[in-house]
Amino acid sequence: MLYVRPDYYEKFKCIADRCEATCCAGWQIVIDEGAMECYKSQQGEYGEVLRERIDWSEGVFKQDCRKRCAFLKDNNLCEMYERLGEVSLCFTCANYPRHIEEFENLREVTLTISCPEVARILLEQKEPVKFTEEEIDTDEEEFEDFDLFFFSYLEDARKIMIAILQKRSLSVAVRVSLVQKMAEEMQTIIEGSDLFDLADVFDTYEEEANLAKAVSEAEQELEAFYENKLEIFFYSKTAFERLYKLEFLSEDWEAYLDKCRETLYGEDVQGYHEMQKKFGEYCARTPIDGIDMDILLEQLLVYFVFAYFCGAVYDDNVIGKIRMAVDSVTVLYEMFMAKWVEQDGRLSAEDIQRIVYRYSRELEHSDVNLGIMQR
Repeated sequence: MLYVRPDYYEKFKCIADRCEATCCAGWQIVIDEGAMECYKSQQGEYGEVLRERIDWSEGVFKQDCRKRCAFLKDNNLCEMYERLGEVSLCFTCANYPRHIEEFENLREVTLTISCPEVARILLEQKEPVKFTEEEIDTDEEEFEDFDLFFFSYLEDARKIMIAILQKRSLSVAVRVSLVQKMAEEMQTIIEGSDLFDLADVFDTYEEEANLAKAVSEAEQELEAFYENKLEIFFYSKTAFERLYKLEFLSEDWEAYLDKCRETLYGEDVQGYHEMQKKFGEYCARTPIDGIDMDILLEQLLVYFVFAYFCGAVYDDNVIGKIRMAVDSVTVLYEMFMAKWVEQDGRLSAEDIQRIVYRYSRELEHSDVNLGIMQR
């Protein structure tokens, strides 16, 4: 089995009780069948504790009135781990914040930014992300009707897209525009069932001469777009409004969205334009606690594209995967700006980190929400 991981993967180490937002609270933790059988067979006094604190019909750990796992102590350490050791952890607890995508003979493992420590690591990543490959002997899952031919095209496309997103000689807006156009052209071909034509799309965005022409066209289109303040306003507002279509996983998330929306779009178009201009100047003038905003946006885009794009092998929805990545980074930038306004022109690395992991928890911990953002 080939394992592929981002180069910052080994930097992660759980900080346990020092984490500002424990992963053992706020959502139900689903227990895998193997762990359930292990817990059922546990003998003695602690076996009775396990049977009392597990919802056996739902296959989850019970929670207290604060939505904290029944095994989470007040000091934010796991009682089960302390009593029975690491082998007692269910699959979810043992693997989080690792995000795994399964393909035939391939397992792609990323670190989800819903974890505050992972969000911090990504914020501090200055160099373009690279991906490491390692062959590991492991049981391979059988995939029926897996379209390896289509998947190879998706891998090639993703490689080109990531190369474009990491091309720092171009503005982030141009990079995004190119990747979106590439995805749109791919989607048209995929829906026409003539996959061999994808090679022509790849030539447009990979060959230097062709790419230079595509860049020039993207720059001209963006220049016209930026001249229309009303269009910019409604583009940003529409992307933000999509978040209200998602199911809310945190009790305070809707209130947070309301506050951001009022800050961002509560005034007229001119007011929004002035705010956006000043925030852009603020980000360009000086790194925020060492964070270069363009690099951060790049890292976030690459994160979403790498983690989800090749999943189109299962649903053919190439454009949906890119739409989710672009819309997510768009609304994150808007949330950064709202925080900056609310704090009278101040924004810290901690502010950005908190916004990133809170957004990810709402999006990436819900298959329903992931589906909505890919429509």
